[in-house]
Amino acid sequence: MLRSNVSRIDPKRRNVLDHRKKQFAEAAYKDTDYPHRLNFYSTPPTADITIEQFEQWAIDRLRILAELEACSFRNKSPAEAASHMKPLLDRYLPLDTNSSSSSQLFAQRQKDHYSHFILRLAFASTEDLRRRFTRVETMLFRMRLNADDSRERQAFINSLNLDWETVSDEEKRELASELAATASFGQKKGSYESQEEQTWCKVSWLRVPELVEQRRVYLRQGYAYVPAREQQAMVVSEFSSRLERQLELTARALPRLDEDDRLTPILAHLSKNFITPDASYVGTSSAISSADISARNIDTLVANHHFPACMSHLHRTLRRDAHLKHYGRLQYTLFLKGIGLNLEECLLFWRQSFNKITDDTFNKEYRYNVRHTYGDVGGDSNRRGGGYSPYSCQKILTEHPPGPGEAHGCPYRHFNMENLQTLLSQGMGVTDRGVLNGVKEDKEKQKFHMACNRVFEHLHKEEIKKAKEDGIMTAAQLETIVHPNEYFKRSYLLKNMGKMQGDVKMEG
Repeated sequence: MLRSNVSRIDPKRRNVLDHRKKQFAEAAYKDTDYPHRLNFYSTPPTADITIEQFEQWAIDRLRILAELEACSFRNKSPAEAASHMKPLLDRYLPLDTNSSSSSQLFAQRQKDHYSHFILRLAFASTEDLRRRFTRVETMLFRMRLNADDSRERQAFINSLNLDWETVSDEEKRELASELAATASFGQKKGSYESQEEQTWCKVSWLRVPELVEQRRVYLRQGYAYVPAREQQAMVVSEFSSRLERQLELTARALPRLDEDDRLTPILAHLSKNFITPDASYVGTSSAISSADISARNIDTLVANHHFPACMSHLHRTLRRDAHLKHYGRLQYTLFLKGIGLNLEECLLFWRQSFNKITDDTFNKEYRYNVRHTYGDVGGDSNRRGGGYSPYSCQKILTEHPPGPGEAHGCPYRHFNMENLQTLLSQGMGVTDRGVLNGVKEDKEKQKFHMACNRVFEHLHKEEIKKAKEDGIMTAAQLETIVHPNEYFKRSYLLKNMGKMQGDVKMEG
């Protein structure tokens, strides 16, 4: 069992700590009540959870945050993002309303509470991670706030006791024309006359930068006069600013975690995977049972744009040189294994590809390694486990960077822009300037998986459109690709929708 509040402190120092550090100074181990669906995460959780829960809850939340960030990179509107995220939230991080009378309310809210604080520990170490975590958590909070039941939302807001000053009737009369003009901004004529919209509060304009930018508040002497209908934006801004401050405090407490060798590896893995979600979280096989995957048709699969850039580059290098170095062979063999190429066909593929050497040389230097990769030879554990698993984007991005003469790795990360554009245009048929410019921006921002998804969506735009229109694939089944084998599977299913709709419907 695991204490989720890992911080302990010398009682002699309690009186000298200011109130901002209270979350680390006192640990009152007690059950937490969750009267509201939403949470400002002001109080750390203090009950016991298992290591397995600690890791799995964090993984589930990480999937949600990574996909929210992907929605932002794709410039989805709030409505589009909410529609895209709903099935994912229902699956990985559901939160029912009080009115639903669900028996899972406490369990859902406990998981939401704990997973937030676990990821807060994982992403507090650097300024960049703190900024990104605050951004996506704020997006999630805003989405939930907007979708909440109106009564429950108001009850939650009232429980926050936010430091807002209500505008007096006298001041409203003094500023009647200015407030009326502000209230009517962006509204239908006459709609701002409701009693709710005539209720105003004022706060420092620094607390509501979004409303100031959108001209939805009246500014006077450093204060923003906010109509009631914009209250939600103020709550979101308050959530964001509080989380920023709390993350800074968390960062100061991180050195205390070094003593716990159970937590440190998990937290390091989670923060590492915020670069791109690890596809081991997906857990579904990428092989398609009804697909004809054999040595003779690998060239056709490449030509039909079923392979991502990393595998397309490996294949073209193999065809050009009739050879790949060790890590290239390993990365490509595991990918081919993952798409459904059996051992016998894989051996045939490599023997035909290495056409400049003799059978004897191939059998001595390469045959065993292919069999070992498939789990056909080697130790008992290797055979029982079926060999090695195909590499995820995360593993390709972060392990064994390619050196001179090597073709493995991720082109979006390891190529310069000139070579990447050549690969995309000449090797994959991507000539659209808008797409190439987008890939360049993604590469510069180190959003390598987003660049890959951008290319995928361009090469399959007609099929994706038809799949959505026909209801063959849901938004959840079209979430961000984070594994080369998932790229292949989705591409193959989309390109063969008319032939195998049953398989497409079963995906995910």
